[in-house]
Amino acid sequence: MATHRRSLYLAPLIVVFGAVAGGFLGRGPGVAAAPASQDDVKTSIQTFTRVFDVVERNAAAPVAADKAIFKGAIPGMLRTLDPHSGFYDPRDFRVLREDQQGHYYGVGMSVTERNGKTIVIAPFAGSPAYRAGIRPGDTILVVNDKSTEGLNSAEVADLLKGQKGTPVQVTVGREGHDTPLTFNLVRDEIPRKSVNDAFFVRPGIAHLDIESFNENTGREVEENLKRLGEQNIKGLILDLRENPGGLLTEGVAVAGRFLHPGQTVVSHRGRSSPEKPYLARNGSSSRDYPIVVLVNRYSASAAEIVAGALQDHDRAWVIGENTFGKGLVQTVYPLSENTGLALTTAKYYTPSGRLIQFDYSAKSFLDYYYRKDLDAKNPQDVKMTDGGRTVYGGGGIAPDEKSAGRALTRFQRDLLRRFAFFNFTARTFGQRDLKIAPGWEPDNEVMNAFHRFLLDGGVEFTEAEFAEVQDWLKLQVRREFYLTGLGVEQSRRLSVETDPMVLQAIEALPKAKELLENAKKMIVQRTARQPRP
Repeated sequence: MATHRRSLYLAPLIVVFGAVAGGFLGRGPGVAAAPASQDDVKTSIQTFTRVFDVVERNAAAPVAADKAIFKGAIPGMLRTLDPHSGFYDPRDFRVLREDQQGHYYGVGMSVTERNGKTIVIAPFAGSPAYRAGIRPGDTILVVNDKSTEGLNSAEVADLLKGQKGTPVQVTVGREGHDTPLTFNLVRDEIPRKSVNDAFFVRPGIAHLDIESFNENTGREVEENLKRLGEQNIKGLILDLRENPGGLLTEGVAVAGRFLHPGQTVVSHRGRSSPEKPYLARNGSSSRDYPIVVLVNRYSASAAEIVAGALQDHDRAWVIGENTFGKGLVQTVYPLSENTGLALTTAKYYTPSGRLIQFDYSAKSFLDYYYRKDLDAKNPQDVKMTDGGRTVYGGGGIAPDEKSAGRALTRFQRDLLRRFAFFNFTARTFGQRDLKIAPGWEPDNEVMNAFHRFLLDGGVEFTEAEFAEVQDWLKLQVRREFYLTGLGVEQSRRLSVETDPMVLQAIEALPKAKELLENAKKMIVQRTARQPRP
């Protein structure tokens, strides 16, 4: 499917932010090595002070010192270093810690900004918002008597958060209702699962989707595989698409559990830090089922560490696109006033020794983040997997088998750009209390209603275009109806079961099994060649 599989749930910029924020090593001691000349530093600070003094006294508008320094000077300095070093103001630093810890306190729903309004994408299952009856498509109008007009979605999200057990009143507008609806909620702890519920897409074939790497990821992976019954798994599809990364330790833990104890997962080294390898600690030779890893251009940082480790050790067959190429290590230095500095201190290398990081030295940051040369590689960085396959560094992790999804027609792209399926579903459920059950599919009545909805909304298309993608249209409507009528998990499961890349992964499991068998033979041969005491 050419659309991003999480487009129902995530705001468009989350992946880009995650690529910046992902890959954290941990908290640094706040001590820098090899400082610049004290005279140079003193002169530079004096120059900055003089410049700021001139600006403060002569600028046409009043100058706020904190904004000029924390939003301007410090980020400007860090941008001269690399694309991933960054400064976090108190709000950003708090959000960063929430992401790493895997929970926050609020009402439990994802929101996004559309046409200047904050729209509910979906309430989380079991959350206060879900239990109260807030639906996808609801427009948040007022939070605790404060109008959301003029606020962005992040500001609205902040209003919804608060201490556990405190009340919050939310007023929403809903399609089909002439007057706003008011919900009285009580804030609760909202877990941010980094691993979606795993399930069997075919008998014996499990799908495990890791969305990010926070402090709970390793534990969540273990719990999911235990719940399925790992002894029943005959093949695993490890889905890392759109995974922006996160904590190095969790990426090492996830990759390590599928390797042999002592095998290298990743290493890093930098100007002021010696090379440090990270080894598989909780691996087991009994987990010998074949694995197919799914990646795309938005898989970054810790996700690339996992994919690279399993590929280098010939433990998994990788399908998709070249990954993002984010192989820089950020050490987080907490600063005063609840701010923080994420400073690049080293680079990541896969077990074979190839560099993950894409070369950004001759590109603007905009070109770096939105580049089109996804097949870039460094011909000087050539390495071999355990089984003797050639792999390259310097451009992310290149898949063993390409798959970028199906190209969409103009009509399909237009519908997605307009959020046509989301808006149609919101209107349909708003006009009547519609009940659907698992297995529901849109009939002719629903599709005719969707056809009229498009015409009424000014969408231009021919009957031939509508008929050409009829099956695709039905699937999109079905996914959105599942989201509103049955919840996020049911909609996600439908998306996975009908995803062309997942179906391709199922077909590729024999290739993964062959890699695994060859890797076993190589280990036996190397062991036999080792001198005996």
